[in-house]
Amino acid sequence: MEIIIGKYNYWIYISLMMIGFYAMIAKKNLVKKIVGMNIFQTAIILFFISTAYKKDATIPILVKSQEVINPAQYINPLPHVLMLTAIVVMVSTFGVALAIIMMLYKQYKTLDEDEIIEILKKKK
Repeated sequence: MEIIIGKYNYWIYISLMMIGFYAMIAKKNLVKKIVGMNIFQTAIILFFISTAYKKDATIPILVKSQEVINPAQYINPLPHVLMLTAIVVMVSTFGVALAIIMMLYKQYKTLDEDEIIEILKKKK
């Protein structure tokens, strides 16, 4: 029980990932699939940011009065910077996917994946 309570943030990330994964696999509406992908990506970003956390650590700024530098006292900023880049990519992917979905709707008059596949099969 202590493992579940002590690592509650990981359970939240796993739950978010499964919600996003379910939306991508089970939903037939393309917008719901894209939103599911966005939820999945957000869960991964939150996971990486939480794994970079150190208790009682500080930002890596050196103070002149400090003589000995102990790396264990500092938080590594690299995962946070990489996740900022991932957020930009996630938002860009979301925007492009929505633009493609708008074009699909204009052409096929539906957002249902199965209906679009049937229309494409009939065209062949």
